[in-house]
Amino acid sequence: MRRLEEYRAVVGSDVLEELQLLANPLSGKRVVNINSTAVGGGVAEILNGMIPLLKELGVDARWDVLKGGEAFYVVTKKFHNALHGDPVRFEPADFRVYEETVEGNAALMALDSDVVYIHDPQPASLVQKRAAWKNRWIWRCHIDLTRRDQVLWDYLRPVIESYDAAVFSSPAFAQNLPIPQVLIAPSIDPLSDKNRPLEDKEVKAVAERLGVPLDKPLITQVSRFDRLKDPVGVIEAFQMARKGTPARLLIVGGAADDDPEGMEVLAEVQEKAKGDADILVLNLPPTSHLEINALQRASTVVVQKSLREGFGLTVSEALWKNIPVIGGAVGGIPQQVLHEHTGLLVTSVPEAAKAMARLLKEPEWAKNLGRNGHQHVQQNFLLTRHLRDYLLLFHSVLNPGEHIVRL
Repeated sequence: MRRLEEYRAVVGSDVLEELQLLANPLSGKRVVNINSTAVGGGVAEILNGMIPLLKELGVDARWDVLKGGEAFYVVTKKFHNALHGDPVRFEPADFRVYEETVEGNAALMALDSDVVYIHDPQPASLVQKRAAWKNRWIWRCHIDLTRRDQVLWDYLRPVIESYDAAVFSSPAFAQNLPIPQVLIAPSIDPLSDKNRPLEDKEVKAVAERLGVPLDKPLITQVSRFDRLKDPVGVIEAFQMARKGTPARLLIVGGAADDDPEGMEVLAEVQEKAKGDADILVLNLPPTSHLEINALQRASTVVVQKSLREGFGLTVSEALWKNIPVIGGAVGGIPQQVLHEHTGLLVTSVPEAAKAMARLLKEPEWAKNLGRNGHQHVQQNFLLTRHLRDYLLLFHSVLNPGEHIVRL
């Protein structure tokens, strides 16, 4: 477990002193975070780093995970896809499964905490239990809502309006709601196994162990096996791009506990890559943080060609390592990939192919993009900035109507 003092060399003393100053009035306040999975995905990664630091600052923080069966996760995956804009048909039974599962979890959660911080749609309806306590509730949406399904949103909206505040990752995701809305971008932990510095020999050892040759420039996409990440489109772009430039493509993914479609998408990716010696597909456990770190550092280019994206932490992970990123121009990716400054934004397979070829053929420019990206993440997307935003948010909801944080 990392201590705040360890971050001093990365972010400076002023940042740590400000965090303690903001935390002092919150000492002893109970804050419970609730989401749907303990491993896999950005929410779990953020909470793994965030909770210990909140506790060190004196906030009584905890993290509960919603428990559900296969039917529940099938329904909430439909929620996820529909909120991202995929055409989905809902039956009354879907909503019954959702409501009954959340209802069954209510007695297991610390819903009497001073602040109840709910992440994403899966546990959202827990707020209907709030009448029993005079506490504050926050809904944190990590999903791109710009093309949300109207039927599902009409179902969820009365639930969301019962919260004291809603938090979004991008201004474009904000909705017409009667409650305050807050912009807080996600973050990476620079000291975690996924992001800490590695020596070249460590990088090479991991690549060798995983069977990833480093004899050619490596283009890598790291993400869950999810159709919205468009791994098949990445393969098609690579096959177009490498005609004039030798390179190798690495698709690295894994499954999250709350995503029942992962193995289907993995099979589709493996079929698309079949017979191509320059395309490698790795299915890694969700705890493979050191391996992801090494593979990103071994890469010449990292790709995140999402079709929809709440934020895409793998983008900041790569930029932190001075690797340029080709990103889909959707969701929170343009907050991280500043076109032709930290990487390249694309909207199609041909554009992605052109971007890959360009970065492979202009290595010095690519390195410069990576250096810019590191600075951009340092200034905007580290865990300590995220922690500061959360502390300010807790002050805000615990002191409604006040516009000054009194320390």
